[in-house]
Amino acid sequence: MIAYAPCPKCSTAGAQRMKFTWWGGVLGPRILSHVKCPACGFAYNGKSGRENTAGIVIYCVLVGAVVMAFVVVLVAMMVLIAAAN
Repeated sequence: MIAYAPCPKCSTAGAQRMKFTWWGGVLGPRILSHVKCPACGFAYNGKSGRENTAGIVIYCVLVGAVVMAFVVVLVAMMVLIAAAN
């Protein structure tokens, strides 16, 4: 079992890794070592013991940019195919 940093709010040890979040699905919490305190419910970075707010924002912006780029390329391809016909 992996030992995570104690909770920065209540100093309780024994945080549990989060397997899914609304902001990162399955992958985000794994990348950011997102854990949750069993005592107070505060979620934080299990490696550093700090809040993950900045990491979550960066993760969401990057994922949004990748999705937007994919949509732009998909639409451009559809326009090119339509123009060729």
